Amino acid sequence: MLINSLGFRTDLMLLALQGSAIEEHDDYLAVRSPHNPDFWWGNFLLLRADPSSTSVLHWEEAFTREFPTASHRAFGVDGARGGTAAFAEFAAAGYDVEASVVMTATAVHAPPHPNRDATYRRLDLADPLDREAAIDLRMANAPTREPTGHRRFLGESMTSMAALQEKGAGSWFGAFLDGRMVSGMGLFSDGHGLARFQSVDTHPEARGRGLAGTLVHYVSTYGLTALGATTLVMVADPDYHAIRIYRSVGFENTETQVAIELAP
Repeated sequence: MLINSLGFRTDLMLLALQGSAIEEHDDYLAVRSPHNPDFWWGNFLLLRADPSSTSVLHWEEAFTREFPTASHRAFGVDGARGGTAAFAEFAAAGYDVEASVVMTATAVHAPPHPNRDATYRRLDLADPLDREAAIDLRMANAPTREPTGHRRFLGESMTSMAALQEKGAGSWFGAFLDGRMVSGMGLFSDGHGLARFQSVDTHPEARGRGLAGTLVHYVSTYGLTALGATTLVMVADPDYHAIRIYRSVGFENTETQVAIELAP
């Protein structure tokens, strides 16, 4: 199946590796993750056509047809888009319309101010200590989420990542100071040239110390060598401060990824 968007192409690559099903229709793809039904972006429609040329009601009916019991709605838009202005009808209907920057690198270099105090290593997600360290870090970066449900969701996500790591499709990594994980991320690939970063996090108390940039460089080197990737893909919020970190090691803006969602 042809997917123009590099961001969604790598999203679907990882979902397929985790066992998600992708079903083609004339004007959209239906993506289903029965192993993780609460994951909105594992259960969504990827719209091939420009959704602004069709009514919101049309897409809502399609979503309900594909996911009759879902309490959320989520639509991805294939192709590189310039922004969110074309999706005003969705916004007026209460949807969050987000435009993220898809960044890529075919080579990387060390950040201008690397952190040499931390220990950088691959995690063993089958080890409860490593697994919980990764989950605790992600919880620290989600202070507004309902803690019980979000920790359960992150646990399910880490179970999926552990399965990918076990089959050699990539790894999760951490930066440690005094034995505490303070920065972390994953990188995974299906072996066909693209490798996608997952959940780049630095603990709020450890930011501004060069940890994320040093770890991104470390993990990128792993991707270009051990994974044999030719292109590394990172998706970032254009307004988030970390985007400059990715640029500092060689990532460049490539396209825009538009995602449209409605919470329960």
